[in-house]
Amino acid sequence: MQKEGNLLSYSGEKNLFLSTKESELKRNIKEFENRIIFGDCLETMKEMPSEKIDLIFADPPYNIGIKYDNHNDKMNYNDYIYWCSKWIKECVRLLSNKGSIYIAINDEHAAEIVIILKKLGLTMRNWIIWHYTFGQSQRKKFSRAHTHILYFTKDKENFIFNADDIRVKSVRQEIGDKRANPKGKIPDDIWENGISEEDNIWKISRVAGTFKERIKDFPAQMPAKLLERVIRTSSNKDSIVFDPFSGSGTTPYVSKKLGRKFIATEISPKYHKISENRVNSVSNI
Repeated sequence: MQKEGNLLSYSGEKNLFLSTKESELKRNIKEFENRIIFGDCLETMKEMPSEKIDLIFADPPYNIGIKYDNHNDKMNYNDYIYWCSKWIKECVRLLSNKGSIYIAINDEHAAEIVIILKKLGLTMRNWIIWHYTFGQSQRKKFSRAHTHILYFTKDKENFIFNADDIRVKSVRQEIGDKRANPKGKIPDDIWENGISEEDNIWKISRVAGTFKERIKDFPAQMPAKLLERVIRTSSNKDSIVFDPFSGSGTTPYVSKKLGRKFIATEISPKYHKISENRVNSVSNI
């Protein structure tokens, strides 16, 4: 790996950003459907056929020293970006031509992830800011109270976007403006904290330790409500939703509740069991 100069350039292997031809050894996608697969996401993705996934949601380790079960969350910066480049490249290969990918990431690495996605030929739809309270207190900088969610599509024009499934009440509707769309408006790209839906934005809180939704023994849980918005927006009933970092199992859990097919991978045996138990708590649809 090249350690100096352009941090998104590497030596020792083929160009990371060239298109990948599908291997004849790929397995049928049905072998993976509705499963949380125990193992490394890169190894599993390499076995999956290309262009079968309509939606990918990835919430990878942020490399900020969180104590995960069996992952080193304090990698060398260059090694971390290189690792991200590899799993993102595989994700892009898996996306269908109408597919979308959402990546949740922190301040320290958001810009680099955007560059990787653009170099792979994807189109940015939104740089979403998920703003929440219960943020981490700081001593020598402003307290952090947001996460970046990078939303990209495989094709610039042709992609799944179910606008009517996510509309909220607009200000025009509030004031009785006849020009208002009676169905409401598409939400803004700042997703706010809260637990009420009484105003004109969807409010999505972090999953604090005292919340009923909180899964025991997992350090960084995504709220189901956030995944509901993403999955309703960018997938259909016949779509497959993929999450390479299952963690507490929020993505497959919500996918199953919404009647989507899902695939997830998890490298930790402890978190794999947590994910499976959570998904199995949802009645078959």
